[in-house]
Amino acid sequence: MEFEKRILVTGGAGFIGSHVVRRLVNFYPKYLIVNLDKLTYAGNLENLDDVLGHPNYRFEKTDIQSLEALKSVFERHAITDVIHLAAESHVDRSIDGPLEFVFTNVVGTVNLLEAARSAWSGSFENHVFHHVSTDEVYGSLGSSGFFTEATPYDPRSPYSASKASSDHFVNAYFHTYGLPIKISNCSNNYGSHHFPEKLIPLMINNILKEQALPVYGNGSNIRDWLWVEDHASAIDVIFHRGKVGESYNVGGLNEWTNLDLVHYLCDLMDRKLGRSEGASRELIRFVKDRAGHDQRYAIDASKLTQELGWSPSLRFEEGLEKTVDWYLSHPEWIEHVTSGAYQAYYQKFYQ
Repeated sequence: MEFEKRILVTGGAGFIGSHVVRRLVNFYPKYLIVNLDKLTYAGNLENLDDVLGHPNYRFEKTDIQSLEALKSVFERHAITDVIHLAAESHVDRSIDGPLEFVFTNVVGTVNLLEAARSAWSGSFENHVFHHVSTDEVYGSLGSSGFFTEATPYDPRSPYSASKASSDHFVNAYFHTYGLPIKISNCSNNYGSHHFPEKLIPLMINNILKEQALPVYGNGSNIRDWLWVEDHASAIDVIFHRGKVGESYNVGGLNEWTNLDLVHYLCDLMDRKLGRSEGASRELIRFVKDRAGHDQRYAIDASKLTQELGWSPSLRFEEGLEKTVDWYLSHPEWIEHVTSGAYQAYYQKFYQ
């Protein structure tokens, strides 16, 4: 079959990446979607078992830290476009071990840029390198204001510093070599298939098990939350219709303090599980605050809305209920990721 595009999606077995891969495979049958993932602890091919047999889907177990391996993937699949999501993304892990974030997020991104530049050296026309980044590159906000595409970068953690650096390299390849890049910076995502180390899936899992719910500091830190499928739709829109060389902020216009979010989630779970009112709130435990913990993130996504017509499809309360319902109806997925059993999926289907 002759494909119109051959898109390499890096980090496609991860939380956000799997939603992007699924959307592209299902929405664009004339595109070949090549999912490239190293399959670290957060890369789970069970996230994509529903697209495994699709004729326009391929998987490559590859580390973006290897330039030669990337060049081989580009050549074998005649890659025409890249949507780059592969990254180490957990702030706590970056504080504990920053070097892996440098190697993956910075060196890995430059390797991808080099592989694309080499593969497309004849002409950059009709190619796209879409780099997916984070709002954390902007630093921390006070009680008012929003991050815009013109906000100066001011990263505060090794994670956000590594993502800021990768953004700068992507922009540099546009200005220096003319590589056709696009960048998107997104707020916190939530939804199904999220590894239970981040706030919402961690709380859902701990509430299910009636374990302590750790909340940093006094829980006053504020985040803007976006349903992961809305992020996937934004990536779709930016990839297809965004301007080359431009950055787009993606957000939910949906700010919650961590404590208010945990309270809401506790009450929602108690209703779903038939527990007495306030039972799960009793599990909340305040713990020592994270080092360099940014106080507030909030995205102004008006450029994306005005130029490309994108907007979130769900209210947070509706999206959170969908998320909780998914976890409650997929206990085997939670068991697999918490036990490590999901790591056998690759051996079962690809060895």
